[in-house]
Amino acid sequence: MAGEVVRTKNFVADAANFIVDLAHKALAERHEFRIALSGGNTPRPVYSEVARIGRDLPWDRALITFGDERCVPPDDAQSNFRMARETLFVPANVPEKSIMRMRGEIDPPIAAQQYQDDVDLLATQRGEQIYRHDLILLGVGDDGHTASLFPESKALSEQNQRVVANFVAKLNTWRLTFTFPLINHARHVCFLVNAKKQSELIERIINGDAQYPAARVKPVSGKLTWILGE
Repeated sequence: MAGEVVRTKNFVADAANFIVDLAHKALAERHEFRIALSGGNTPRPVYSEVARIGRDLPWDRALITFGDERCVPPDDAQSNFRMARETLFVPANVPEKSIMRMRGEIDPPIAAQQYQDDVDLLATQRGEQIYRHDLILLGVGDDGHTASLFPESKALSEQNQRVVANFVAKLNTWRLTFTFPLINHARHVCFLVNAKKQSELIERIINGDAQYPAARVKPVSGKLTWILGE
């Protein structure tokens, strides 16, 4: 079984506490907290709770990135940035300089390259070859995709680029997404999942069924945690 599996009936509180505890730990050890957010509906109440209980966190020492983004403007209802802004950034008074937005409104390959350049610059400034997140939050779609790494999409085989524009044929749309080399370089990766919706699928992924992209998340020298809302 890959990583630690936490099954909980207090999903929102347990997930928010996990994130805030890890933030305090990173800040104590390295004086900054590097987190990549996921989109979708599952983390929405979690971010609201993080804003509430993490009000005293020094958000000016956080670096917040996004694991993926839809190719829409930042004020679009589908935007992952908009969701995070409404639930976390505004309520917690997160300063703008702590937030790195994916530019979903411009040409996807250009947006992906710009984001990779920004992440690579952070790594260079810190003497790292690849930027290392303290925590990457991920979800799982009903087809086993995570971030915007969809089954049969080109980004699954990417070995060099860390951020790419990925065309998703079944949705007939482009997405911006982290790739496995960047995800698996993190100190900690955490899946936030409503297990009631897709319990059989989740068990297959946890047990390593490689037909599902989410099963290929295996931090090289970091930890993997599943928080499953039951």
